[in-house]
Amino acid sequence: MVEASELHGSFVLSSGATSTVYFDKFRFLTQPDLLRDVAHAGAGLLAADTVLLGAPEGAAMLLVAAVSLETGLPVTVVRKQPKAYGTRAQVEGEVPPGAITTLLEDVSTTGHQVRRAAEVLDEAGADVRRIVLAIDRGGADHLREAGYDVAAVAVLRPTD
Repeated sequence: MVEASELHGSFVLSSGATSTVYFDKFRFLTQPDLLRDVAHAGAGLLAADTVLLGAPEGAAMLLVAAVSLETGLPVTVVRKQPKAYGTRAQVEGEVPPGAITTLLEDVSTTGHQVRRAAEVLDEAGADVRRIVLAIDRGGADHLREAGYDVAAVAVLRPTD
């Protein structure tokens, strides 16, 4: 995963910071063998008694789908904003009250997007017990400060 996704050059990260190293999540999320390996590793990091998997809307949906196939667990997806039509839902998929949930994210630099998704799931009645990051680029710190248990397949902190 790391070898496939690590790029060198000049990059602006989602945080606005610049880095000479960038991890392109699509280089591992779109390759079946790599996605399978990351899903297997992520499945091994789920919170005990997890009955529901979650992901923020976006590329993490590929990862959560693969972990769902690995584990047989159902999925919920948190939209950035409630849908403007139809059900007007922000949370897609069933969230049973108190469902022990593990939220999955691909690459996290700041943790802000996945934290917001966790908060929305909590408000929807889920019990978000853990957040699993495929690659932690620093986002785990923010998530832990907010009180979330965090695990990562790989921890690759920016040094520049």
